[in-house]
Amino acid sequence: MGRIIGIDLGTTNSLVAIWENAESRLIPNAFGEVLTPSVVSIGEDGTLYVGKTARERMASFPMDTASVFKRFMGTEKKYSLGGKQYLPEELSAMVLRKLKEDAERYLGEAVEEAVISVPAYFSDMARTATKRAGALAGLKVERIINEPSAAALACYRMDEEEKTFLVFDFGGGTLDVSLVECFDNVVEILAVSGDNRLGGQDFDDLLATYFIRNFQLDAGSLTKTTRELIRRSAEKCKQELTENKVAQMVVNCEQVNAQLEISRKDVVTICAPLFERMGKPVRQVMMDAKMTAEKINQVILVGGSCKMPVVRQYLEYILQSQDIKTINPDHMIALGCGVYAGIKERQEEIKDTLLTDICPFSLGTGIYNKENPGKDLMSFIIPRNSPLPTSREESYVTVSDRQRQLRFTVYQGEAMYARENLKLGEMEVDVPPRPAGEVMAKLRYTYDINGILEVNVHIPITDERKQLVIVNKELGLGEEEIRKKLKEYEKLKLHPADEEENQYVLSWGERLYMQCGGELREELLGRIQYFHHVMENDPYKVAKVRKYLMVYFAYLEKLVENYVGWEVQETHDGSWYEDEEEAEIDNLFKAWDKEDREE
Repeated sequence: MGRIIGIDLGTTNSLVAIWENAESRLIPNAFGEVLTPSVVSIGEDGTLYVGKTARERMASFPMDTASVFKRFMGTEKKYSLGGKQYLPEELSAMVLRKLKEDAERYLGEAVEEAVISVPAYFSDMARTATKRAGALAGLKVERIINEPSAAALACYRMDEEEKTFLVFDFGGGTLDVSLVECFDNVVEILAVSGDNRLGGQDFDDLLATYFIRNFQLDAGSLTKTTRELIRRSAEKCKQELTENKVAQMVVNCEQVNAQLEISRKDVVTICAPLFERMGKPVRQVMMDAKMTAEKINQVILVGGSCKMPVVRQYLEYILQSQDIKTINPDHMIALGCGVYAGIKERQEEIKDTLLTDICPFSLGTGIYNKENPGKDLMSFIIPRNSPLPTSREESYVTVSDRQRQLRFTVYQGEAMYARENLKLGEMEVDVPPRPAGEVMAKLRYTYDINGILEVNVHIPITDERKQLVIVNKELGLGEEEIRKKLKEYEKLKLHPADEEENQYVLSWGERLYMQCGGELREELLGRIQYFHHVMENDPYKVAKVRKYLMVYFAYLEKLVENYVGWEVQETHDGSWYEDEEEAEIDNLFKAWDKEDREE
């Protein structure tokens, strides 16, 4: 029997973990790193690149490279790579396949099953798409775990103290907030809220837009390559602001040659709408759990975007809390998935640990609105934050004389009007023609820990029963279709681990080639061609030349950043305004708060 692995399938990076020697351990990839970028690229010859190499190809081959596809899981959005169309879950399957191979290489044995994390606010369709991605990667996925729940499990394993804490999970593409209570061997999720369209990528996008507007560039005339270089510069600037008060956005290519200084205060001003959105799920989750800030023992920051000091400062402001901890923000979700993999394997040290979860959204059906017949009202059957698994029943009656049919439409969401929520499916059932209100139907929703919704209708007067299992309808993949897809993916040649570093270095060099010019470009081309020659003719020399090129490329990276076509102005170190800047940022937060109250 193969091992069970835990996977954090992230928007920006993905990780894989295993329960081993009484602890959850992260598994390194071919580069010896635990973070694998969630990026996929397909070459003209059908070569599949996943991770670090694919990310380097984004600038040089933007039309054949895809990222941030996790945001669109469960939708029909298509990505065109290598002349073929792919759904988000198909690209996610390629990332999962890479993680599976890394785990098998590390363990020296087959991996058959995985526990995969998803944002707590992922819709039912997105969860189903995640399971489909696992199947397409050759993995059995019985358990889907909410990301903040996984993080809570990892945090509890670290000290096993009884406490109530808030998990603020802010990744590259999504935000989840959870209130958690821990006692004995139980990790209980009290309430969750979130925003599936808010993450670190949005900060990158707003900084990139600010850069374009600041230099009055015509965004429509910029090539995809130029836009990607601007976005990458924005991302790097954001990361540098984690350690420094001021950083530079530098872009040097054929269309743009410019440098812009950005401070932490600038980030708060430029990204004000994102901070405002960030506070809403925090307040929502506390209101749902009827919890005050004073009762929270600790705030745990999870996800790479939590590394931004301004994010931490904003949370300190809205929660009035100083006990905010950042513990391996990039790793916590994966470590929690590894813990759950150990629980599923019935490992002795953790087999008695219990993780309880909740339904992050309300589920219901549309009912007749006599005040406005054209807009059905939402009748809630399973309210959000109901403990899982759960099963609830409501009764409904016919609304017109001699009505012969009842239609039940299944919705997910919190809106008053049914059609404003997410439609999951529908079913119809025949009823005998009687006066209005005489025929009753009992509608039962059963929602399990894996996000599978079962809908049952019972008509007592005829004893007729009907069932709809939403996940089966949405999955739509039989064993034969999965086998067919797997054969298609096998045609895509995934580079062996020992060749992956070579491809990464070549992709890095190709990107730098586009950014350099003149003699420097000629010099760079000569060294790339020499590396090609060595790979083909002298395999024993490859590692040595590759190491040299990586040092040389790192030097070029700095050179490109510092050369902007004019004399570089000296920048201050920011020390003179350390306390002043923090005070100004706090004033900005207070100004937003005042505007919200006035509205």
